[in-house]
Amino acid sequence: MGVTSFRISEAAELLGVSNDTVRRWVDAGRLAAERDGQGHRTVAGQDLAAFARAQAGEPDADGTGFSSARNRLRGIVTAVAKDTVMAQVDIQAGPYRVVSLMSREAVDELGLEVGSVAVAVIKSTNVVVEHGARS
Repeated sequence: MGVTSFRISEAAELLGVSNDTVRRWVDAGRLAAERDGQGHRTVAGQDLAAFARAQAGEPDADGTGFSSARNRLRGIVTAVAKDTVMAQVDIQAGPYRVVSLMSREAVDELGLEVGSVAVAVIKSTNVVVEHGARS
């Protein structure tokens, strides 16, 4: 099996940023890239993985610092459904919809409402990993 490489647009999608952001990182020397046979810039899979790990090791921009939970998805609250005891909060984090069930009290204390920015922090003992064919 050959070395996996990603075009700028693929790297951007995997990192959850814009193509321009990845280009700026490459131009600044933060992320290594080479030109393929067609002249397109590509990033080696191992380099992209190392860069992603380094990015994840930095404290979050929202000032929350470090946590033992490694899965943090920042997004916008798209729905809040509350009853007298429980609530359901939907967060759209990039292309991902995250749904959380929590107490109504927690929703009220956090001030969560449609349009709020929130971070879904996920710590799970059961994570399903899928590997699909690249398009």
